[in-house]
Amino acid sequence: MASVSSVHTRSHSLLLLQKLLNLRDAASPLTLVLDSLEQPAGPLVAEFITRAKISKTKVVFLSFATLRKPCGANVLVKAAGRDLASVRRELLAHVPAFDPAQAKEKPSQRAAIIMDSVNNLASADAGSLAAFLSSILTPAVSIVAVYHDDVPIILPRTFNEYEPHPFTVLSHLATAILRVSSLRQEVDRQSARNRALQEPEWGLKEDREGIIIGLRTKSSRADEDGRGVVIDMELRRRSGRTVAEKFILQPPAAASPATGRAPGKISLLTDHRMFAKPAAEGGAGEGEEEPESTFNLGLTEKQRKDREGIVLPYFDAQTDIGAGEGGRILYEMGREDMDDFDDEEDEI
Repeated sequence: MASVSSVHTRSHSLLLLQKLLNLRDAASPLTLVLDSLEQPAGPLVAEFITRAKISKTKVVFLSFATLRKPCGANVLVKAAGRDLASVRRELLAHVPAFDPAQAKEKPSQRAAIIMDSVNNLASADAGSLAAFLSSILTPAVSIVAVYHDDVPIILPRTFNEYEPHPFTVLSHLATAILRVSSLRQEVDRQSARNRALQEPEWGLKEDREGIIIGLRTKSSRADEDGRGVVIDMELRRRSGRTVAEKFILQPPAAASPATGRAPGKISLLTDHRMFAKPAAEGGAGEGEEEPESTFNLGLTEKQRKDREGIVLPYFDAQTDIGAGEGGRILYEMGREDMDDFDDEEDEI
């Protein structure tokens, strides 16, 4: 029964992430992607665009820091240095129009708005952040916003200190939060935890002066782990329940000339050899080495039979031999006790 439940949980978690990446059935109206210098959100954004292209969803790329239109995007809207009102009008011109009379019907065409840096939007007008996102969000439109964890938001002097921080507002509005990290670095951290060592750090967390090396380390080889991206998913369901799971996204090795970029491979983090949970049984499995010791920790068959045949002291006292005498203590005096025997102590 446990194995059946485990398989169901695994399949359900993978299905939720697949539905989220495919932007299907409004699984998440606002998805917040958290990245850093150590692992940019580029592979995950490319996965969103690839799957949107397969499902024939229009992709509108809202650019604050990107100069060229990404491969697979239908429209590029540049928003750096522009007024939010004009940006909103241009966005609404490229997405399907929303008819309130058909709100209960499934939209025939969907669109996805991908924002490459919501930090710039928050720094430009932090007070209008929630209003701007709400104005472009419709049942036929899904928003994927990238937030850089290690890029500070410069708030104006007129910003009220009692108002919540823009990141707090984004975290409250988002229906799904995806945190990306490098698989190679997560493997190194897990390896250090297995050996009870201090976890290594990279980039800004190293607190070292000079250039940030980031992923260009000797441990970041161009292998399967070096190309993988760990996705920490936090999906908030309509019922209020939160689903949290970690996955591995393996980008495709090469794009096909006929079909373009293929979708990546998604698997659970626990399926990786370094993050697999230990077996429930305490004994060593097949092919595992026993712990080294100067003496044998096991018992032979003869030793096991001899141990089972030993009669413990006062074992007869555990037998119920009459009313009130089942818990008596049986004691046999030795030769050294006969010389110092006291009748009064025997009565006690």
